[in-house]
Amino acid sequence: MSTDAQDADGDAEDELRERVTNFLRRNFPQIQMHGGSAAIQHIDIETGEASVQLGGACSGCGISPMTIQAIKSRMVKDIPEITKVHADTGMEGMGGEGAEGGHGGGMEPSFPGETTDDGTDGRDEGPQAPF
Repeated sequence: MSTDAQDADGDAEDELRERVTNFLRRNFPQIQMHGGSAAIQHIDIETGEASVQLGGACSGCGISPMTIQAIKSRMVKDIPEITKVHADTGMEGMGGEGAEGGHGGGMEPSFPGETTDDGTDGRDEGPQAPF
């Protein structure tokens, strides 16, 4: 592949990555508002596949599976170049719910103001927003 073709592919991927980022910010502001994050892990412009990782407060959140399903269904409708979306919370190996759903034991979500018996001062103020 020539340098010009590689530059064009890189530019196309950068442009698509920017569109996916803007899609997530515009359509899912609640992710960041609730202390979570959505990061693009990989975009393949040839196959049209995108991988998105939810993190922060999304890990262990009970509605993360619904958020993942919404991202998957809406992204392919709003961005024609994306034909398939892989999304998860990165907790599959820890008993959490990921891209395919499923229930397991393990991580429990925390809520602001919740008290615990873990030897700390007894208060959990929840995650800090990244902004």
